[in-house]
Amino acid sequence: MTGILAGLRIVEGSAFIAAPLGGMTLAQLGADVIRFDDIRGGLDSDRWPVTNEGQSIYWAGLNKGKRSIAVDLRHPEGRELLTALITASGEGAGIFTTNMPARGWLSYDELRKRRADLIALNIVGTRDGSAQVDYTANAITGFPLVTGPIGHEGPVNSVAPPWDLATAYAGAMALLAAERHRRLTGQGQRIVLPLQDMALAATSALGYLGEAAVNDDDRPRLGNEIFGTFGRDFRTKDGRYVMICIFSDRHVDALAAAGGFAAAFAAIEKKTGVDLKTDAGRWTARAELCAVIEPWVATRSAGEVGAALKKAGALWAPYLTFRELLQDKDAVRDNPLFTVIDQPGIGRYPVAATPLQFGAVAREAPRAAPVLGQHTDEVLCGILGLSVHEIARLHDEKIVAGPR
Repeated sequence: MTGILAGLRIVEGSAFIAAPLGGMTLAQLGADVIRFDDIRGGLDSDRWPVTNEGQSIYWAGLNKGKRSIAVDLRHPEGRELLTALITASGEGAGIFTTNMPARGWLSYDELRKRRADLIALNIVGTRDGSAQVDYTANAITGFPLVTGPIGHEGPVNSVAPPWDLATAYAGAMALLAAERHRRLTGQGQRIVLPLQDMALAATSALGYLGEAAVNDDDRPRLGNEIFGTFGRDFRTKDGRYVMICIFSDRHVDALAAAGGFAAAFAAIEKKTGVDLKTDAGRWTARAELCAVIEPWVATRSAGEVGAALKKAGALWAPYLTFRELLQDKDAVRDNPLFTVIDQPGIGRYPVAATPLQFGAVAREAPRAAPVLGQHTDEVLCGILGLSVHEIARLHDEKIVAGPR
């Protein structure tokens, strides 16, 4: 490991998105992240999307760069091995992250008996420990009732899991903060991160709760318009779509230059009495702005619209499918963020490294996700110091397993 977190070791017992993505975030920064799974496979071992042969692309995507150990989680000796691994000595070790039920042998009180300065992150559903996932947490935030076309009745769920993503990165940050605290004070600690509270904190930070409290009002559905400024999707002559936004004075001038709208924008300001250089002005006059922009986009191809907007420096983007994104030169094909790797059991495809760029440490290229149990022997020998004969016995008794 040569990344900025080289020397840090984290043991992970995880499933779904938030916990494994948080661990992968740290692994991509150079931490040695060792995930353990049952020898029969974890909850996510066959989760969709999968290849035509049934190999989980989902699992591979969330576990890049980690090491994998497969253990019989029901066997007392298997649990003892994992307890020893979680609480192993070493300055950068003694860090555990999980979204499994942290009770019994995995409880913080039990684990810290073996290492008093243990750091343990427990991602839970709600603050009382009951189950929640991104989609149920999202339901109470209000977002599904303001997402979707104007006039639509009923909730519209998000395809992307925003609260899982936020929880993953908050969890990674929490582990680093706790590790710093331990270096300064010598104290370990248990960290509890409820997924639902993460969603509520973000909803609060974005002003949605404040708006409801102060204005005593529920925001209506606005379709693809950006509330409080200007932004919307537009359809081109060849049936493609582009998103065009205005977030600053410069964006107003750039869009005017791209489409020759300067006179039309001036006429809108004169007619409505608003200033298009302000968010409130753009929001108030959004219908008038759309009436100018829409026919210009509709009479040109996506290539023509994109070329004009790009040349002028406007704020815009084309709408792409996942396959189109895969072939996009700027976003993926020529982006140093991506490296084509050979993922065992799946094939070759571009995989992203960490998006963080540190000035003092070079960014590591992404590494493939491990096969289940790929590093079992390596971890048992290199960290726990077991002999070859002892490891062989564990395999024979099916307490541990290597790659299938």
